[in-house]
Amino acid sequence: MPFARLATATTPTCHIGLGLAAVGRPGYINLARERDLGEDRGVETLRARTHELLDAAYAQGVRYFDAARSYGRSEEFLADWLNAHPEADDVVVGSKWGYTYTADWSTDAEQHEVKDHGFATYVRQRAESAELLGDRLDLYQIHSVTPDSPALTDRQLHAALAEVAAQGLTIGFSTSGPAQAEAIRAALKVTVDGEPLFRTVQSTFNALETSAAHALAEAHDAGLTVIVKEGMANGRLAEPYAPGGLKAVAAETGLGCDAVALALILSRPWAGVVLSGAATTGQLASNLHAAVVDLDEDQLARLAVLAEDPRVYWERRGELPWH
Repeated sequence: MPFARLATATTPTCHIGLGLAAVGRPGYINLARERDLGEDRGVETLRARTHELLDAAYAQGVRYFDAARSYGRSEEFLADWLNAHPEADDVVVGSKWGYTYTADWSTDAEQHEVKDHGFATYVRQRAESAELLGDRLDLYQIHSVTPDSPALTDRQLHAALAEVAAQGLTIGFSTSGPAQAEAIRAALKVTVDGEPLFRTVQSTFNALETSAAHALAEAHDAGLTVIVKEGMANGRLAEPYAPGGLKAVAAETGLGCDAVALALILSRPWAGVVLSGAATTGQLASNLHAAVVDLDEDQLARLAVLAEDPRVYWERRGELPWH
């Protein structure tokens, strides 16, 4: 598996990855986006922003980069950077299929992305990802699997994924929604010719949404690499929005709420890679301080009480506007 490269890496930040959801397209649901990106969100402006973030991330030891077909031009921006940096041959590159970007580079589109886990969508998007990323793509994930996803039962799809896995591409899945644990456990049962199909799982887990913890531990025990997304809860755990309990612990550490929020995830023994969704190099630098935060038992206990009912959490997330 490509993540074996991270297991032997020595930089303290090698288990923090950079997700490109926030910079691959002009509109997203993160809070304070107007402040972070400003008004100019043209293609070339965001291409330059993405490259600046990738430069900073690589220089500071980040070795996993995460894109998706639905993140606007994230694969294109990442491919450009990889082509310009052949020396960065130690990075692990992941992308996802299953959502199609439909906003046409607009922040006020009626619909920004459309979900479809059908076989035809896989064939089309696999070709699109291959054209951009070629053999630099290490991990291909089904985007946002839920318990009712046809991707869990489509044997034709499973066979096709197993075929590319045999050629060296690692196959994974991501989850979203209040039933993440159920989706993870269902995916762990998917096999082709008696062998597990999925080698990674990417799920939402943060101080406010902890419902997938036990299922992620089970996935880790089954040999999957666990990637954690939305560790900042789309900005709800960053200043000035962070809850008081998180602000108090952050004050004790002398670091930002973001570093503490990500350190909480890194403290989980099953967490293989924790994604930073930074939109600026300053946010990235602050996020990377998570690698040196050492939370004690009292602090962990105080952060544990911040968790919300998953249905409440996902309802609130669903109400966040696209900025």
